[in-house]
Amino acid sequence: MKALSSFAFLLSIAALPAAAGIQPYPSSFTVQEVRANGTTLHVRVGGTGPAVVLVHGFADTGDMWTPLATALAADHTVIVPDLRGMGLSAVPDRGFEKMNQAKDIADVLDALHIARADIVGHDIGNMVAFAFAERYPERTTKLVMMDAPVPGVGPWDDILKSPLLWHFRFGGVDMERLVAGRERIYLDRFWNDFAADPSKFDEASRTHYAQLYAKPGHMHAGFAQFAVFDQDVIDNKAAVARGRLQMPVLAIGGDHSLGSTMAYIMRFAADSVREIVITQSGHWLMEEQPKATVSAIVDFLSADSSINSRTLGVAEIGALARSGAGVGTSGVEGIQTIVLSGDPAKAGPYAIELRIPAHTHIAAHSHRDNRLATVVSGEWHFGYGKKADDAQTSLLAQGAFYTEPANTPHFAFTGDQPATVFITGMGPSDTHFEKDGP
Repeated sequence: MKALSSFAFLLSIAALPAAAGIQPYPSSFTVQEVRANGTTLHVRVGGTGPAVVLVHGFADTGDMWTPLATALAADHTVIVPDLRGMGLSAVPDRGFEKMNQAKDIADVLDALHIARADIVGHDIGNMVAFAFAERYPERTTKLVMMDAPVPGVGPWDDILKSPLLWHFRFGGVDMERLVAGRERIYLDRFWNDFAADPSKFDEASRTHYAQLYAKPGHMHAGFAQFAVFDQDVIDNKAAVARGRLQMPVLAIGGDHSLGSTMAYIMRFAADSVREIVITQSGHWLMEEQPKATVSAIVDFLSADSSINSRTLGVAEIGALARSGAGVGTSGVEGIQTIVLSGDPAKAGPYAIELRIPAHTHIAAHSHRDNRLATVVSGEWHFGYGKKADDAQTSLLAQGAFYTEPANTPHFAFTGDQPATVFITGMGPSDTHFEKDGP
């Protein structure tokens, strides 16, 4: 059964479209109207395994999560609520403070007899996810924060000064009258201004969400999410003062949006923060770069597994975060590293892609783990020995294969062409230079 579920998971990742409008949830998912904290939430539930809750934000509903929910359902119980007053949930007249909405989520978990869960949030859902982790740390196994600031945490006051965020203070009876009947116009502003490529938030999705937000009371509820930010600031500052978050945190930002600032914010409140920046994406990560975003989240949530099922095309690899020197690399300046699977710093299998500029020399060094490598592009001059010697290298072109046996010194260089190399190993890895190295 495990093999079958992994195969289904692999197919779900491979089939993700770049942009395909609102996709239905798999037929295996059920829909429940759950009484929670004095209101009723529309909740989708599917899959089996450890629980994960996906929390949407403004200008979206739980429908945004279909690609991720489909992928995770292979080995997780996936819970996807619409926030109070949004989507198909009931519309209360109060209770939009994020700490209160954290109780909404807790009550949903109680109704489903689930004690603990991973929590994933985007936009306003980011703030609810943070509040849940602060209010219920014992119930939060891992936390994923996606491209939105957190009221009262880190550079919140500076972020508020951005003219792009005028909508944080836009609300009230008169504003609701201005927007009534013009919901699409108002929402288009978010989908256009906060995207790297507005066309990625396609017409079918825009029509779908605009119709939902045009329902009676829904835009009022949307404005109310922002109107309580001052109380959210007070609540979050008090929570952070009580102690830092200890669960693993993944902070994801779009390179045309919050980027690495998402991780910077979270490091004010959490001890274990992993940073991912999705390239060629603005704020709407699930709409603009669904495959890269899903891969990053699945990898993080499944990190305790020996290996995760996934496929990545060239474009999706290009959208993954790149870093400079890292564990298991030579550390030479200019080389870019993309972690495709696993973590070279931790026990278990990993895969990385190295992009080496032209005219780069790497001195003799070794790693503690056995590694296999393939040249993806360019020309790679590679040799074995305790002292780098260009004359002792083999010229490896695209498609060539070589090994890096554990604790065996090796060296390499590029000529006039850059090179891309794919390496797999069994972590934890390290790098040890010979005496003539750095």
